[in-house]
Parts: sequence; C-alpha cells; structure tokens
Amino acid sequence: MDRFTEMESVASVVDHGGFTDAAKKLGVSKSYVSKHVANLEARLGARLLNRTTRKVSPTEIGMAYYERARRVLNDAGDADAMVSAMQSAPAGILRIAVDTDFGVSRVVPILPEFLDAFPQIQTDLVLKNRHVELISEGFDMAIRCGDLEDSTLRGRKIATFSKRLIAAPSYLERHGYPQRIGDLNDHKLLNYSNRGMSCVWKIPISSGQTREVRVPGWLSVNDGQSLLRAAIAGLGIAYLPSFLYANAMKQGLVVDVMPILPVESQSVFAVYPPGRFTPPNVRALIDFLVHKFGKGAEC
Repeated sequence: MDRFTEMESVASVVDHGGFTDAAKKLGVSKSYVSKHVANLEARLGARLLNRTTRKVSPTEIGMAYYERARRVLNDAGDADAMVSAMQSAPAGILRIAVDTDFGVSRVVPILPEFLDAFPQIQTDLVLKNRHVELISEGFDMAIRCGDLEDSTLRGRKIATFSKRLIAAPSYLERHGYPQRIGDLNDHKLLNYSNRGMSCVWKIPISSGQTREVRVPGWLSVNDGQSLLRAAIAGLGIAYLPSFLYANAMKQGLVVDVMPILPVESQSVFAVYPPGRFTPPNVRALIDFLVHKFGKGAEC
C-alpha cells in the first residue's frame, strides 16, 4: 500500500481538475491515477471526488483531505528541494508570469543582468493581462501589481508605484487644466482596460476618500504602452501607473494634470506557491528584484 502515491494522485486530480491532466503532470497513465484514487477511496470508505463527464471536483470530505495532503506533499517536495539546493547553485527552468505592462517596462530591461549573474537558470517569462493559477498552469512564481488577493500563495513586496492623471502639454493647451474632479467630465478621457477593469477611475482626494469618475468610450486600450502613446499624442487624459509614465514625464512629454491631488500608491509583489522552502532559482530572482528596485522603492 503506497499512501504517498495515493495522496499525490488525489491532490493532482484536484489541482488540475481531471484525471487526464493530472496523469500528464505526474508522467503516468490515466488508468494509473484512477486506480490509486479508487484504492484510496476504498481504503478510507469515503468518496473524495465527484466525477462527471466534463469535470472532476472534490467532495466536502475530499477537499478536507486534499488540504492536508497538499501540505504533506509540499513538505516532502521542500525536503527534496532543500537537499538539491544545498548541493548546487540556482539552476533550471524558472517560469514566471508577469503583468504585461510592468514586465515590458521594468522586468525585461533588467533580465540580462540577472541571466549574467545566474547562467544556470533558464528563464521563461510569460506576459499576461490576468492573474494566472500558479500551480495548475505550471508557473514557479508571478509578479503582480496592486493589492494581493486572499490566497494560500506566499508573497514578497518588491516595489511600489504611484498613479496620476497625465496628459500631453499640447492637449492641455487646447482644452485647459481641470480644476476639480468634476471638470474631468468635460475632457477626453483615455481608459486603461487592462485585466477587464471597469470604465471607472477611483481617484483619491485630500479627505482620504476616493471619487469615482466614469470614463466614456473616447478611447479604451488594454495595453498601457499604447495608451501612454495616445496621451503623448495629445488625444486626452489618462490615469496611469508611474512605471509607464515616469520616463515620458521626465522628458516633458506628459505632465501631472492635477498635482494638488494626493498620489495613489500601490505595491508590486512577487508571489509563489506555499511551503517552508523556496526553490533557489525563485529565491535568486526575488532577491535580485528587491535589490534592483531598492527594497520596495517606487519604480
């Protein structure tokens, strides 16, 4: 009786939502996984998985078993990885998901330095405008902008960024500066529709509260670099993070439209799967990013 294999089979089926994908991940046949799950259910005298033609999901008892089993499996994986790490430098494939705009503007430019420092690491950088499921989609870590959602993932703050209303001087010469939040309704507003965000800006005001501004459909773009170019071209006012507008503002291509407003500050996090042991290649990249971005300084 191989309890560990049974435990691994059930956990993998829950992680991947089915027997076929679980078998691929484990490198075994579908029948092999099915057999071990069936043996475990028979031994425990309980149904752990609900099976339909389209989906496999855990029962209430199955979810309770999965949560404990996943902790055991993570601990076992940590133990194996710890031994390997103690014998070698950071190495292997490191698959990372990064918010597209932050990845293009801030991560890609510093990757050559990281790869020079760790030549044994092969980096697979995937740019996404959505939050990936790290385990089921096969990622070692992700870099995410904004507040962290509640989850079992571990996270470390690597940088901060601010958001401002920005526009080209040429646009403001033609249309004037808005003096109050309400004046924005009389301007051409450029909507940043990244990750399906609604067409509403939540802008902080001096009282500590936020004011909502509904952005009409003058121009909506789900790519921040393109939206910045639209603002530089004088097409309207955009509400963008500093990692997009900072260089353009230094060059005078855009300016702060309402400098009297408080600056909205948000964080950038590196997130990775739970477990007491962090793989050395993940730890190497996180330490590198913290060093490059100044231990959470604004980027």
